[in-house]
Amino acid sequence: MVAAPSCPAVCPLALLVLVALAAGCTPGESSPIFERAPPAQRERGRLLLAQYQCGSCHTIPDVQAARGRTGPTLAAFGKRSYIAGQVPNGPGALARWIVAPAAAVPGTTMPAMGVSPQDARDMAAYLLALEK
Repeated sequence: MVAAPSCPAVCPLALLVLVALAAGCTPGESSPIFERAPPAQRERGRLLLAQYQCGSCHTIPDVQAARGRTGPTLAAFGKRSYIAGQVPNGPGALARWIVAPAAAVPGTTMPAMGVSPQDARDMAAYLLALEK
């Protein structure tokens, strides 16, 4: 016979829900997934996205000539849960994806563009700040 779970197994979850509600979070309310990078880093990332010509395949808000349609739009990228539908989205994962996409998702059509790890971090900072 299996005993019913006692309150200690259930109460932590209930407590977390109460804390979230008390903090003003309500279901369906969206908030940024990632903390904001410094403005200078985001701006450098925006310029690098143009320099590496990411816009030849992607539409990227506020990036010069970034109106490509071969790849998905990168609008609201900061709200996405996954990169390429497979890799959990986050600053480190996104920077690694930008440097070596095929290492993260074998067979991807996104090419490696010779982006340095530092440039990729700045590009990721800009993309993760996109919420619209």
